[in-house]
Amino acid sequence: MASKESILLTTRDGSAHKTIYIRFTPGQRKWILFIVSLGGLLPMVVQGIFLPSIPQMAKDLNSTDALVSMGASLSIFAAAVGTLVWAAYSSFYGRRLMYLCGIPFLCIGSCGVALSTSLRSLLFWRFLQVFGCSGGMSLGVGVIGDIYKLEERGTSIGIFSSATFIGLTISPFLGGAAAQYWSWRNLHYSLAVWGLLDMLLIKLSLPETSHPGAMGIEKVKSRRRFHIPWVNPLSSLWLLRSPNLCAITLAASFVLLTDYALVVPLSYTIGVRYGITNEAVIGACFLPNGLGNFIGSLVAGRLSDTVVIKWRARRKGVWYPEDRLRATWIGGLFLVPLSIGASGLLTEYVDGPIGLKLNLLCLYTNGMGVAFVMNPIRAYNVDVMHSRSAEITAAYTAVRSLIPSAGTALVIPSIARIGVGWTFNIAAILALVGQGMIFLTIRYGDRMRAIVDVGFSTIESNS
Repeated sequence: MASKESILLTTRDGSAHKTIYIRFTPGQRKWILFIVSLGGLLPMVVQGIFLPSIPQMAKDLNSTDALVSMGASLSIFAAAVGTLVWAAYSSFYGRRLMYLCGIPFLCIGSCGVALSTSLRSLLFWRFLQVFGCSGGMSLGVGVIGDIYKLEERGTSIGIFSSATFIGLTISPFLGGAAAQYWSWRNLHYSLAVWGLLDMLLIKLSLPETSHPGAMGIEKVKSRRRFHIPWVNPLSSLWLLRSPNLCAITLAASFVLLTDYALVVPLSYTIGVRYGITNEAVIGACFLPNGLGNFIGSLVAGRLSDTVVIKWRARRKGVWYPEDRLRATWIGGLFLVPLSIGASGLLTEYVDGPIGLKLNLLCLYTNGMGVAFVMNPIRAYNVDVMHSRSAEITAAYTAVRSLIPSAGTALVIPSIARIGVGWTFNIAAILALVGQGMIFLTIRYGDRMRAIVDVGFSTIESNS
C-alpha cells in the first residue's frame, strides 16, 4: 500500500530540481512573462472583435447575421483544434518554434478575412486565422510552468491571465467601434500587422524555455533531426481520463458558461431592455466584465500561491496539490452564482439607468468571480502535470471552450422561451454544481489521482 506521503505526491523539501528554475534571472523571467502575455493577448483580441462586426460583415457579403455568426462557432472549434496541435508539437519541438510556426497562419488568415467577398471564403480564412494564434494560451502557460516554481506559479499565471483578459475587455469595443466608424476589413489587416510584430519580438528575444532533455527532438539521432514526426494532437485529451483533471475541467466549463450567458446575448438582453442600439456603446458594455476578469486574475493568482504556502506549512512541508483549489471558493460559491442570478432579476424587473448600472456591476462581479475560479485551476493543472503543462492546458482549454459554446447556443432560445431570469438562474445552478465538483476534488483528490495515474508530478519537479 502506498504511504501517505506518496499518495500526496510529495517528499520533504529537496534541491535536486531547483537548478532548473534558476536558468533565467528574475529580470529575464519577467521579460519572458511579458512576451508570452502578449502572445496570449492576441488570440483573445482575434476572438473578441468578430461578434460586434457581424451586422456589417453580413451587409458587405450580401448574407444574413445568422449565417455570418457561424464564424463565431467556427472560431471556437478552430481555437480548440489549434491549441491541441500547437501544444502537442511544443512537447517535441519546444515552445518558441511553435509560436513562430503559428503566427504566419494568423497573418495569412487575417489578410484572407479582410479580402473575403463571400461567406465561404470568410469562414475558411477565419478558421485559419484563429487556428494560427490559438496556441498563445497553452504555450504561454507551458512557458510559465517551465520557468516558475510551485510557490510562484499562481501569481505568474495570474499576471498572464490578466494580460490576456485585456484582450477580452477591449476587443468587443474595438470591434464595435470599427463596425460603427471604420471598417472591419481594415481591422483584420491591423491584426496581420500585429501578428508580424509579435513574431519579430519572439524571434529576437524569446529563448527556448523547455527543460533540458524534455523535448522530443533532443532524443532524435542527429541524422534524422529534420524529419517531421507525427504527433497526435488528440493525445492531450486523453489526459482528462484522470478523474481529478476531468472534474475540474467540467467545473471550469460550468463556471465559464455564466460568463458566456451574460456576454454573448448582451445586445438582446441589456441592449434591448435599456434601448441601446449603437454598436460602439454595446461594445463598451462588455468592458466591466473584462475589467473584472483582469483584476480578478491578478488577485486570484497571488491568493492561490498564498494558499499553497499556508497549507504546505500547516502540513509541515508536505505538498497536497489540491490545496491550491481552495482559492476558488470566493468566486465559485459566491461571486459567480450571485452575480448572474442578480443580473437576470435586474434585467427582468428594474428599469432605467439604475437597472443598467446595476447590471454593469453584475458583469464586473461575474468577471472577477470567473477569474477567481479559473486561475487556481489553470495553475493546478501545471502543478500536477508539470512535464506536460502545455498539453494539459490545451486539453483543458479545448473542452472548457467547447462545452460553454454549445451551452451558449441554447441561451438566446432559452431567453425567448422562459425569460432572462430563469435562464440566468439555471446557469447559476450549473456554476454551483461545478463548485461542488471542485469541493469533491479537494476532499478526495489523492484517491482520484490514484484511480488513473497519467504521470503526475512530484514536489521535486515543481520546486
